Amino acid sequence: MTTESRLPDHEIPTIEVDELRAMQLERLQRTVRAAYEHVPHYREAFDATGFHPDDLQSLGDVSRLPFTTKADLRANYPFGMFAVPREQVVRVHASSGTTGRPTVVGYTKGDIDTWADLVARSIRLAGGHPGDVVHVAYGYGLFTGGLGAHYGVERLGATVVPVSGGMTERQVQLIRDFGPRVIMVTPSYFLSLLDEMERSGVDPASTSLQVGIFGAEPWTESMRQEIERRTGMDAVDIYGLSEVMGPGVAQEAATTKDGLHIWEDHFYPEIIDPVTEQVLPDGELGELVLTSLTKQAMPVIRYRTRDLTRLLPGTAVPSMRRMEKVTGRTDDMMIIRGVNVFPTQIEEHVLAEPRLSPYFQCVLTQPGRMVELTVLVEPLAPLGAGEADEIARTLEATVKRRIGTSCRVEVRDPGSIERSVGKARRIVDERPKE
Repeated sequence: MTTESRLPDHEIPTIEVDELRAMQLERLQRTVRAAYEHVPHYREAFDATGFHPDDLQSLGDVSRLPFTTKADLRANYPFGMFAVPREQVVRVHASSGTTGRPTVVGYTKGDIDTWADLVARSIRLAGGHPGDVVHVAYGYGLFTGGLGAHYGVERLGATVVPVSGGMTERQVQLIRDFGPRVIMVTPSYFLSLLDEMERSGVDPASTSLQVGIFGAEPWTESMRQEIERRTGMDAVDIYGLSEVMGPGVAQEAATTKDGLHIWEDHFYPEIIDPVTEQVLPDGELGELVLTSLTKQAMPVIRYRTRDLTRLLPGTAVPSMRRMEKVTGRTDDMMIIRGVNVFPTQIEEHVLAEPRLSPYFQCVLTQPGRMVELTVLVEPLAPLGAGEADEIARTLEATVKRRIGTSCRVEVRDPGSIERSVGKARRIVDERPKE
């Protein structure tokens, strides 16, 4: 008997693990066959490894499937990865393409419905309710964040305020006027909104906001504490990526704040060693790999996300595994004198200094053979004589002691470091281009 009707759509699912695994296998078999039959890239990749969809008899067989990478999506730009005729694709989204061709993703009407259901489910787990006013400050357009959140809010039965990014003063005014209970935004831009509130004489803790759903970039537990201290709200994480769907792949519960539950009825997660590509057991840190189980227009098989995390048992949603907060990405890892360094590690120590703002940048240079790291920080207010030097030396020593590499810290003037209206640019690479 099929398990297809057992899970609710936008309500938080309740299902036994055995039932979930049976559903995953059924949906995975259908997805793999569709990819093989309708996407030339997957047919060639499967044939090259000697794998046929008939060979998929258990979830353990997933490890025999080839990986999909961003390079594969770019090589098939724009519509080569679609598994349905282009006429059945009702919407496309795309990455920015800052490091090459953009990666294009397509959606059928059914895909849009599924996406809306999963974002609505995510908002519910985060503490949102039907009837809430939800301020959406993710960017609208080819980026998946704004429209993904928008459709999810409407599916939940809440009121969406589709502000998008930018116009920071106006955003603050709308928050004061419209009284949203929930905001969906990147954490770095939310800090800019808080700064604007304080600059204009508004206490962030006095607003109507009670729940912040933050995503699109890695952020630390220290940043959560900073946001909650300044606002009194619940700050929770949402996870997604354009290549797999957009926001709503996984969500953190406001009741536990202990990692993000992956909606495993729609996505099958694995953790691999990013070097050996071997599958790691639950609980071990590695790169997250996702396979879509219900996407029609563009199924993705074992997509390497480059995000570093680990899989843990479910808590708020017992049958669905959690992914730990993303600690960094394999492609934003800086190697400084043989030590792997992530911007989130630097952020933790910047936030621990009460005289510094949360804004910082890591500048990479290579004047000789060695890569050098300079961390740019800024104070909350002008510093007295000698204070900037004392902060810089202390932070340099902390990074050396806690992370294990040397860096130089420069304390800039208040407000001088680039503010973001979307994803923060944490790494500035000034090394010579070969």
